[in-house]
Amino acid sequence: MASRLAQVSGHISNAYGRGLLAGEVAIITGAGQGIGRSTALLFAKEGAKVVASDIDEKRLTAVIDDIKAAGGDAIGVAGDVGADDFPKKIVDATVQKYGKINHIINNAGFTFDKMLHTTPDDAFDIILKIHVRAPFRLIRQAAPYFRLKPEARENRSIVNVSSTSGLHGNVGQANYAAAKAAVIGLSKTIAKEWGPFGVRANTVAFGLIHTRLTAAKEAGVTIEIDGKKVALGVPGAKGQVTAADDPNAYPLIPLRRGGSVDEAAASVLFLASPLASYVSGHTLEVTGGAGI
Repeated sequence: MASRLAQVSGHISNAYGRGLLAGEVAIITGAGQGIGRSTALLFAKEGAKVVASDIDEKRLTAVIDDIKAAGGDAIGVAGDVGADDFPKKIVDATVQKYGKINHIINNAGFTFDKMLHTTPDDAFDIILKIHVRAPFRLIRQAAPYFRLKPEARENRSIVNVSSTSGLHGNVGQANYAAAKAAVIGLSKTIAKEWGPFGVRANTVAFGLIHTRLTAAKEAGVTIEIDGKKVALGVPGAKGQVTAADDPNAYPLIPLRRGGSVDEAAASVLFLASPLASYVSGHTLEVTGGAGI
């Protein structure tokens, strides 16, 4: 009985591969850590051939090694998604290796938080460049592999990662909120233009998912942008506190806790899988604790 319960539990979690993406090819940006890493591992577990990308080549290599060690098929394409040559670089590498593209998961990004009245132009521009311009340019580059005749069509989707900041706004995130709102409009337009080709385009807007972007800013995690160190995180963030630890830690979240990167990855998988073959042009809002 205990073994059967464990098996059933595996079927409804990320622990058991169901072959949902068998033989399909997925490009996943920002796959070196956090949500992107979990998404790459999960897609590979579901049978996808993964083309993972990250600006951090060392982390990217570790992800590819993990996928291959688990019996999956993957290649890594290191680079900055905002670079002018990046879209052609990753699309060419994907098609050369696997011959097609089924999914693009635009996940790469970071925050550059400041109050609106103190936000300089460069802090605003870089966030729009990475979160809106970069996904647009990658999707445009891949157009010939999505706009296909009926006889060449398979399960194909584009999932753009947004945020609840893009839906509702957030203090200190004028740049990030604007960018994440824009990517929703981009997704809706793709759905209307490419829907006749059988392509689905959706957005997943994450709330509190525990990553380096939502950890306590006091931890001192930074990234380097154009030679400048940018602090990541949220001042005074509580971290991974469960309802059992403190039922009042996250009173506005139904499950009273934040979500994990694996839970976040599962929502991306849903939108890319045949389970969502009827869903396009929508935004899936995923609050902390994976409440939808």
